[in-house]
Parts: sequence; structure tokens; C-alpha cells
Amino acid sequence: MNTTTRLFAVIAGLAAASIALSGCLFTVIPDETTTPAASPAPDTDGVATDLAPFYGQSVDWSSCASDFDCATVKAPRDWADPAAGSLELSIIRHRATDGTPLGSLLVNPGGPGASGVELIRDSLTFAVGDELARDYDVIGFDPRGVGASTAVTCYDAAKMDAYLFDIPQSKRGTDAWRAEVMDSAAAFGKACARNSDGILPDVTTEFAARDMDLIRAVLGDKKLNYLGYSYGTFLGATYAKLYPERVGRFVLDGAIDPAVSGLQVSLAQGIGFESALRAYMASCLRTRGCPFSGTVDDGMGDLGMLLAKADRSPERNQDGRRLGADAFMTAIVAALYSQQSWPYLTQALSDVARGNPATAFQLADFYYNRVDGKYKDNSFEAFTAYNCMDYPDTATDSQKQAAVAELKAKAPTIAPYWGVDLDTCSVWPERPTGVREQIHAAGAAPILVIGTTNDPATPYQWAVSLAKQLDSGILVTRVGEGHTGFNKGNRCVDVAVNDYFVDGTVPSGDIRCTR
Repeated sequence: MNTTTRLFAVIAGLAAASIALSGCLFTVIPDETTTPAASPAPDTDGVATDLAPFYGQSVDWSSCASDFDCATVKAPRDWADPAAGSLELSIIRHRATDGTPLGSLLVNPGGPGASGVELIRDSLTFAVGDELARDYDVIGFDPRGVGASTAVTCYDAAKMDAYLFDIPQSKRGTDAWRAEVMDSAAAFGKACARNSDGILPDVTTEFAARDMDLIRAVLGDKKLNYLGYSYGTFLGATYAKLYPERVGRFVLDGAIDPAVSGLQVSLAQGIGFESALRAYMASCLRTRGCPFSGTVDDGMGDLGMLLAKADRSPERNQDGRRLGADAFMTAIVAALYSQQSWPYLTQALSDVARGNPATAFQLADFYYNRVDGKYKDNSFEAFTAYNCMDYPDTATDSQKQAAVAELKAKAPTIAPYWGVDLDTCSVWPERPTGVREQIHAAGAAPILVIGTTNDPATPYQWAVSLAKQLDSGILVTRVGEGHTGFNKGNRCVDVAVNDYFVDGTVPSGDIRCTR
């Protein structure tokens, strides 16, 4: 798995394989029986003249499905040059069930590349819980480049299959192998540039954060209330940096440290997934049907041999794809996002040990939102576009070598397949414009930052760091496994978040939640 290409992996709202391994989605069907409630007048106070047409637009809601309203908002294509054209942002609203909303609550599920429209439409309770759905107009949105908004487009399904699942002919780790991987990434980037109508330079987190302020304004809210998961924490922190005076009630769950480099992200995630894999292995060894035996170290060693075998002799699936070590690692990672998904991982590992890759491919397909040979969204394309623009490659050769050595020492099972030093964004057709720096957001209202102690995708230390960076940050620690902490069964976390959003109750200090 090349983590430089796939930095933050599966999105929070779609990553729990226990919800729907089938990856089923629903189609929005217009509902003509109800009339959507209009939004208040747009908030245009202090808006620059060149942005007034965008901030002053009215939202034309239409009913969709049975309980939702849908609309499109126009945003500047280039926020540095608003006259250069526009793009579209798709938004969805679930009106507060008690009929008297405290305001709007924007939700981002992460990625980058996840569809907030689909999250709210298909999984409202999973996304925000019943209390927030009762008291807020919950707003899902597809950031620029994503889903139903003006989107990044790269490959058709057949070419995407080849890009994600074809196995290089050269031996892993050789110069020839690296050349194959980089040539494939370069061809993918060229296809994205060719098929995305020139938007690649404008698909950045800074511009997406500015889009959120536009959405806030056209909804008529003076301040932004926001719940962001995983990558959505970086998006939210960026908003707080740009507009600290407009921060309302903010919760950033599964936090990313905005100051870490791409190399540091890849290294930390590799170590994090190894830790999660060891926790899984300890549980598996106590469970009937586990394909491993002995100590955790014994089990990890056997799993390492299973991965090495897949690298040498990939098993062929019924659809013709072969399960190489990279696809196998993707399947493992997909199941480690949620402790509830561990039984699926046990099944996949048991089947692979018997020469059957079908369950592993189901997990890998879920990771990429691939159903019946088709990709249900553009999440991978958008994921790559954002990360390649947000993360400049500042690492030296010696730093990359040190990262490789550290990963081997701390994550020996995962290390051979992690590609910590392989930066495929170096061949992306646009140069990165993002910066990696601490965010303080001086003057912002209190911001709750949630971290889970053994979160593999966004390691706990990132939440600790972000909470310290933010002038108004408050750390909420969830002791446990899996990615993100709110609405995952920990009452302490849920009470803190719900009381904050609903009543404005700000914790007096950092909180540590064991259950």
C-alpha cells in the first residue's frame, strides 16, 4: 500500500465495514409532496465587492428522498480571483426534527474525498446521532472536487481497476519496481488533468474551507457550527485559521496535526496500523476460529509470511483480479478502522490462508467503494487531488531513509508494503500550494478535539498536538480502539459533544473517557 498516495485512508463515515460490507448506496428521488423551508437571508456583512454575487445568492431548496432538501451553491473557482469563473457545491439539509433549530450544523466525514451529501442522506444517525438531528438543521456537503459537486474525474472503472489492483512485473523494492509504480502514478495524474476541466489547481483544503464560509453565509448563519471527522478536522482547523471570529460550536474528531509533513503522516499511520493490528491479533488469538496460534508475536510473524506469500504468488479471484500484497494490505487496513470489523478480517485471513481471496477483495472493494465492478464515487480521485495539493514534499533523502528504518523497527509486519519513502505526488500534474504549519486560531470560540488512544488512521498524538496548538482547544480522549470517537458507544464522549452542541456547555478542562 502506497500511503503517500492514500494518506488518510478510509473516511470516517464510510469506514466501518460492520455497517455495510456490500457498499450499498441509495438514490435521491425527488419528493414533490412537501415544500422545503426557505433559508434566512444570506449573511453578507463585510463581504468584499467581488465576492458579493456569491455570498448574496439565495438557496433554492428542492425536496429529495423523504426527509431531506437538496440544493446547489455556486462558489468561486479560484478564491484568489473570483472573476475567473465558478464551480458548484452540492449540499443537503435534514431539518431539525423538533422544528426549532438552534442553527445549521455542517458535517464533513473526512477523506479527503468523502461525500457529505451521501453521509447525511444515507447515515444521518451514524453521522450525528439523534440529539443533534433533533436540535440542528444538519447540512451535508460535497467539497469542491468531490461527488455531486464539480468533481475530479480520472479513469473509468476498468482503468481504475488496473491502477489499483494490477501487480507490477518487477520485484518489490527494486529500481525497476519503483519506476513502474511512478510511471503508473504519472499516467493517472495526466488522466485526472485531462478529464477534470482544469480544476486540479483549485482543489485545495484552503479553498474548501472558504467554501464552507460561503455555505454558512448563504444559509443565513452568523457563525459556523461544525462537526468534522478525520480529514474533516484539518478542514475545520483551516476554517478556524481563516475565520476565527466566525467559529461557532466546533468539534474535530479523529484529529490530524496540521503541522506534520506527508512523510510524517505516512510513518505515523504505518506505526498506528501495526499497533491496531497487534490489538486485533491479541483479540483474534482469544477467539474461536482464529487462523493463528501462539503469542501475538507468533501470530504477527505468521501474518507476515501470509503477506509475503501473496507478494510472491498472488491468488486469483473469481473476477480475474489477483490478490497481491498491496491489495491484501488494503483489505487489512479497511478492517482495522473499526473494532466491529475485526470478525470480517478474521474471515478474510482464514480464507486467504486456504487460497481463497474473495473476502479480502470484499474488504478492499469496500475501501474503494467499488460495487459489482463499478466505483460508486470519485473518492479516490479526490483524495489524491487534495493530498497532492496540500502536502509539499519537503523531506530530504536522509529523512526518508530514517523513516524507512523507523517503520521497519516499529511496524515490521506492515513496513514492506507501506511505501513510506515513495512519493507518488511528485508526479502529480500540479505543484502543491499547501503549507504544513501549526494552527492557533486566536480569538476562536472553544473547539473540542477528540482523539482515540489506539486510532490507527489519525494517531492519538495528533489530537493532543492539535488541542495544544489551538488557543481555545480542549482535548477529549476516548480510550479504545478504532477511528474517531463520537457516536461510537462511549457515553462520556457523546455526552460531552451533545452538551456542547445543544446547550453550549464547555468542559472546564481536558476530558479522559474510558467508557
